[in-house]
Amino acid sequence: MINAGRWLGVAGLGLLAGLVGTLAMALLLVVARTWLGVSPPPEALPDRFAPTLDIDTFFGLFGRFGGYNGLKQFGVRSGLLGVVAVGSLVGIAYALIVDGARSRPRGRWDLDRRGASFVLVSALVLWVTSLAVLWPVLDANYRGLPPTAARIVSIITLLAAYTLYGAVLVSAYRFLMRPAAAAVPRSSRVGAVGRRAVVLGAAGAALAAPAYGLLRRLYDRATFGYDGRTYSGPDIQPIAPNDRFYTVTKNVVDPNVTTALWRLEVGGLVDEPRAYTYDELSALPATDQETTLMCISNQIGSGLFSNAAWRGVPMRDLLAASGPRDGAVEVLLHAADGFTDTFAFDKAMEPTTMVVYEMNGEPLSPHHGYPARVVVPGLFGEKNVKWLTRIEVVDHDAKGFYEQQGWGPNFEIPTRSDIFGPRWARAGGTDAFAEPFSVGTTATIRGRAFAGDRGVERVEFSADDGETWREAKIDYRPSALTWAFWSADWTPTEPGEYRIVSRATDETGAPQSADRRGIVPQGASGYHRVVARVEGS
Repeated sequence: MINAGRWLGVAGLGLLAGLVGTLAMALLLVVARTWLGVSPPPEALPDRFAPTLDIDTFFGLFGRFGGYNGLKQFGVRSGLLGVVAVGSLVGIAYALIVDGARSRPRGRWDLDRRGASFVLVSALVLWVTSLAVLWPVLDANYRGLPPTAARIVSIITLLAAYTLYGAVLVSAYRFLMRPAAAAVPRSSRVGAVGRRAVVLGAAGAALAAPAYGLLRRLYDRATFGYDGRTYSGPDIQPIAPNDRFYTVTKNVVDPNVTTALWRLEVGGLVDEPRAYTYDELSALPATDQETTLMCISNQIGSGLFSNAAWRGVPMRDLLAASGPRDGAVEVLLHAADGFTDTFAFDKAMEPTTMVVYEMNGEPLSPHHGYPARVVVPGLFGEKNVKWLTRIEVVDHDAKGFYEQQGWGPNFEIPTRSDIFGPRWARAGGTDAFAEPFSVGTTATIRGRAFAGDRGVERVEFSADDGETWREAKIDYRPSALTWAFWSADWTPTEPGEYRIVSRATDETGAPQSADRRGIVPQGASGYHRVVARVEGS
């Protein structure tokens, strides 16, 4: 006859043992994430599957979970719950197998052979499954190991984590069910198990405390406070301060690279693969270059773009030193966070495509790709890979992280212009100046224009929604690789509502497109219109 109460008790003890094993595994994984930079499954799974989502699904999830940061948090929470669920279920199954065959012969160390075999097989299945599912992102290492070494460390860490889980599970359950002398009354045996369960629970809490502390330490470095930072408003400067430069990241916690571990590899379709330390890279002949970067998600009038003065090494110098072979089509760039992206080999060989290590006279900050990132003028920000660890020459059209979702195929920045002063605000899809203008009083309208790497030839200004145009004054235009700042004086003669518009022409003579399109899949275009309210004098 089945004793339901007994089996529920056994399952409960297996659950407790499984949870303690899971906590031990979690502690090892969070230690490995903190000091070795290994991405644990709850963090790696979203990176693995995000590129497989089409753009509509990707943005649909934004709406469902409150933006990209909400989606990141959901992904990590779901991953953690998944780890706890699997660890608990294996613990329950182990207890039922062991307690269902107490009379079977025991192996060495008084282990139930079938139970031990179950745990061993479960750990191996979890390990092999993890490798199969996470293989494309196992080369991520948030401390900066290059991809091949990073993959090896990730594989070993996962094996160690699952092995530790199994060992703790078996030990914990053996501790709980330690046999008592036959002469001891059943009530005493039950009481002993209860006391051991309390001790084991306390041990689990002791494991949870440092794991939680390290998780809090990682959370304090999380990207939620700065992901999607824009640089806009009437106070923007031609050179954006480092701490205000626009920031976009896919990560929950960005890399914290250790230069002693970091190497920049150059490989693939080359004669002589190379690996550079930070000191070796920074000792190469350097180039200084002012370049503007823009995110492909930058809406018309928004501030997901900024300008900086960069110092680094032309990528073509690094490639030439390794001897690229015939048939090179693209460079595939790898980053410490597992991010990948590509652009044409010919673009990589242009003298303005750089691997940089300084920004506005300072070493790159962790937010902006320390110790080295790519600056590739004319292409949207995702191609300017941060935390660079490998430049791989390939003979085919490879697809990067976001390109796999369907972005592109053209990642060239279209000519565009916008207005940033006086201050305006966006409400209900309409941009409007915050303060009214006055009849007869001259106001200065200020803005910026950008044409990728084609340069801005001129900017025009309209106060009547594009019916008539006049040329604006260019206040800042250091090179074809940067934005230009412009201004225009405007003296309204009658009260009412006006639509202020700007448009730019690049140095090839091609005008900015008036056709308005959204950011998907090739970046936004169209004129920026700001409503001005004019009051009588």
